[in-house]
Amino acid sequence: MKSTIALAILALIVATVQAISIGTNAERMARGLPPRAPAKLFNPTPVTAAKRHKPSHAPPPSNCSTGPVQCCEKLTNAKDPIAKLLLELLGIIVKPDVAIGLTCSPLSIIGLGGEFCGAHTVCCENNSLGGLISIGCIPSTCCVV
Repeated sequence: MKSTIALAILALIVATVQAISIGTNAERMARGLPPRAPAKLFNPTPVTAAKRHKPSHAPPPSNCSTGPVQCCEKLTNAKDPIAKLLLELLGIIVKPDVAIGLTCSPLSIIGLGGEFCGAHTVCCENNSLGGLISIGCIPSTCCVV
């Protein structure tokens, strides 16, 4: 019985010392102890995906799968003397039967603002040469006046 009382007193002393030693982080740091980890006071909600905004307008209708619709003054192939000369000057090598569009400009919003093509409406794979020449062109049926 004496050992039970002694053990209870020892447990009481240990609990009291631990309660005193916890204190605030400021008190712990003043005594040279590291701060305690913060207590979790909230239950975080799962992250949800952000709302996606819809485009302000529908993309222009097109039957092009190779690139944007272009209006080219001339539609020919790489065997054409003018196209061949331009390709050589630019250092571009293509097969002779590849369709080439010369002096092309993009048709951005088809059917709006009077933007129609009076020449050849095409879709081209490579329009990266500033409209001078477009490579791999396919005739398109939209927007021809």
